[in-house]
Amino acid sequence: MPSLGGWEFVILIGILVLLFGAKRLPDMARSIGQSARVFKGEMKGMKSDEAAKSDDKQADSAAPSTPQALPEAKTRSEAPAQEKAADPARASQPGSGSSVQ
Repeated sequence: MPSLGGWEFVILIGILVLLFGAKRLPDMARSIGQSARVFKGEMKGMKSDEAAKSDDKQADSAAPSTPQALPEAKTRSEAPAQEKAADPARASQPGSGSSVQ
C-alpha cells in the first residue's frame, strides 16, 4: 500500500476545503479531537475496571472465607401450620385456596 506524501496531503486538504468550507473545518477538527479524548478516557476507565476486578478475584481466591451456616429446613408438617397461624385473615378471604374457616 503506498504511503501518502506531501503533495497528496495538500490535494486532500484542498478537496476538504472545497467540500466543507474554511469555516467548518476547524469545528470538525475540534469535534474529532474531543471524540478522541473521550474515547481515550473511556478506554483507560475500562482498563482500570478490569484491573480492579482481577485484583478482587485474586484477593477472594487467596483468602477463602468460611462458609456461612445454612438456615434450618422446615419439615412439611411444620410449614402449613406456621402459615395458617401467621396470617389468619388471608385464609378467610374468598379465592385464597385455603379451606380454613
